[in-house]
Amino acid sequence: MYTVLKTMLCALLFLMPSTGIFAQGYLKASGQQIVNEKGENVLLRGIGLGGWMLQEGYMLRVPREGQQYRIKERIAAMIGAEKTQEFYDAWLANHTTRADIEAMKQWGFNSVRLPMHFNLYTLPADKEPVAGKDTWIEKGFTMTDSLLAWCKDNGLYLILDLHAAPGGQGNDLNISDRDGSKPSLWEDEAHQRKTVALWRKLAERYKNEPWIGAYDIINEPNFGFTDPVNDKNGTKEKDNARLRKLMVDITAAIREVDQKHIVIIEGNGWGNNYNGVLPLWDKNMVMSFHKYWNYNDEKSIAHILRYRQENNVPVWVGETGENSNVWFTEAIRLMENNNIGWAWWPLKKIGINNPLEVKNNASYQQMLAYWQDTTKPRPAADAVYQGLMELANATNFRNNVIHKDVLDAMLRQPANPKAMPFAKTALKTGTVISAVEYDFGANGYAYYDTDTANYRVSNANHTGGNRGGAFRNDGVDIRRDDTGYAVINIVKGEWLQYTVDVPKNATYTVKLLVAADADGGSIQLLGDGGKALAPAKPLAVTNGWQVLEIPGVSVKKGALPLRVMAETGGYRLREIRFE
Repeated sequence: MYTVLKTMLCALLFLMPSTGIFAQGYLKASGQQIVNEKGENVLLRGIGLGGWMLQEGYMLRVPREGQQYRIKERIAAMIGAEKTQEFYDAWLANHTTRADIEAMKQWGFNSVRLPMHFNLYTLPADKEPVAGKDTWIEKGFTMTDSLLAWCKDNGLYLILDLHAAPGGQGNDLNISDRDGSKPSLWEDEAHQRKTVALWRKLAERYKNEPWIGAYDIINEPNFGFTDPVNDKNGTKEKDNARLRKLMVDITAAIREVDQKHIVIIEGNGWGNNYNGVLPLWDKNMVMSFHKYWNYNDEKSIAHILRYRQENNVPVWVGETGENSNVWFTEAIRLMENNNIGWAWWPLKKIGINNPLEVKNNASYQQMLAYWQDTTKPRPAADAVYQGLMELANATNFRNNVIHKDVLDAMLRQPANPKAMPFAKTALKTGTVISAVEYDFGANGYAYYDTDTANYRVSNANHTGGNRGGAFRNDGVDIRRDDTGYAVINIVKGEWLQYTVDVPKNATYTVKLLVAADADGGSIQLLGDGGKALAPAKPLAVTNGWQVLEIPGVSVKKGALPLRVMAETGGYRLREIRFE
């Protein structure tokens, strides 16, 4: 698998801009830059390991309550506590391994963000045998040690991120696995004391590890301190005194044992509201911001640039992603043009819009269907257990689906948007190209789609991207049915390009497997330079699945970009055949 992976991505690697991934020594803040010990600017290109230590319901497609503790309770109700623990043990053992880190290095990333759940490191404050004391759990530290060893071996910086703090740091409950019926981190001094103690323990353990890139001390605080009813997530909060105090206390505890590592802070309102948090209180800090579903223009990062300039501090986009490839390319180009490093979210989950996809299975899906509607037949415990263990095994790198389109959009296209062949295809009689295997490349280069990304924060009515949710993460809509994949929702002016290798001059009959939508449409085959190939006029698509023949298509030796264009739209496309 690993050899195949190298071969598949070698072209991508040659075209990637330099990342500085071999930089060594402690990272530190120097003015508005993150630098290594040589004083060289380090642009962090990383991914967060979301879903490993902390499951969020949407990553598992769990309906309704998505906190990990609730997922675990619901599983236990189906299969019992012992088998539930077997599932979670298998999940932690499989989800992230050395192979994931080696792949990230091979692809070109230079950092990893570890979302930590406190309960792998210490007991909840209300579960401590002696109040005010801390019981340390070796499991989390051992997992972190292993991950750090893999990162060191591959020259990747590891950023520790407290994703689920004791008590939970916000009202978006899934993020921090919070029980909303209990006091939050901000409402219980015991939770705050334990959070400070955990960071001191982590800093003491890793103080002499230069491949620890930074400590991201509280992920996405989202709590309305002064108006919890109308501003429950703190996006408009003016008084963030409790947030500032806790982060100052954490920093002081870290500095008692560790003077070397960067401390990363995040504002309220999912990381972006710094009202009342400033001024900064340490000389080696980075301000983090999170960016989702907004436009990728200078206006969208103006506040980040302003904070960087006004505070003379490095900035970092510690989370971003969960969108289409078009959005990914736009966002990364925007950030890197402004020397802003980033950590994508996440590396893997069920779904297509990540570098790695975890494959679903029928037995697990049955359990989800029952959770969605308990009037449906309750699946047998053995079937649920089988589905869960299959899912845990599916999280392992060797069983993941590698989305080369996502990696290409992130690592090559920001600097080079041009089309690259999806696969090496030598044209001959009998060649069949699946419609979904169009070229890699940016919108307007490898394909053209009119509805390419989700900008719902900037435009509430825009929910673009791959609406079929299958195979690829471009703007092109792709759906899977019983007979395979097809491009759907094709509208006027959209096109797909397929670069093939023509061994010699030849003439073919091209057959398009298409189906009309409600009103039908028309389709045209274009060659190099967008010139129409025979016949010059578009062909009408008027029925269900059918084969449209285009005879007398002459091609010349060499690389040929073929385009299938919607003259009027209104059809679906499954295959292109050459005879």
